[in-house]
Amino acid sequence: MTFRAGEIFLRLVTAAGLAIDAYVHADLANTYDPVAGTISQGTLFRIEAGVSSFAALVVIVTGFRLAYAFAFMVAASALGGILLYRYVNVGAMASLPSSKSRAMSCTSMASIPKRMRGPRPTSGSVIDTVLRRRSLRASTTLARL
Repeated sequence: MTFRAGEIFLRLVTAAGLAIDAYVHADLANTYDPVAGTISQGTLFRIEAGVSSFAALVVIVTGFRLAYAFAFMVAASALGGILLYRYVNVGAMASLPSSKSRAMSCTSMASIPKRMRGPRPTSGSVIDTVLRRRSLRASTTLARL
């Protein structure tokens, strides 16, 4: 069985995204254990982590279109849950707990942009150094005039 480089790359990128989803949900599950109805929010997070891990495994092993569709549905459900509970006060439904908790607003929403944008530049960063040099050049040029 031969694989093209693009197919392998697509499998790895998809699996990596699902692995990140699984890690984030597994990491935050303990934080959400106190938010409970019949099923705790932590349990739902653990289920999402397991399903994401399974989807990543299926994508890597098979590479079928159906596996990619399943991976898309898993990722969309995670993103949809975050956006829904962030912008709509859903409250408790049936046996599911209300996710409008302090943990939801502080932990998960704050962690997403940080993980997407990467580390912030520090005072000794390359960007800061370039800006200081430009400022220094401009002031030197003005002093010569």
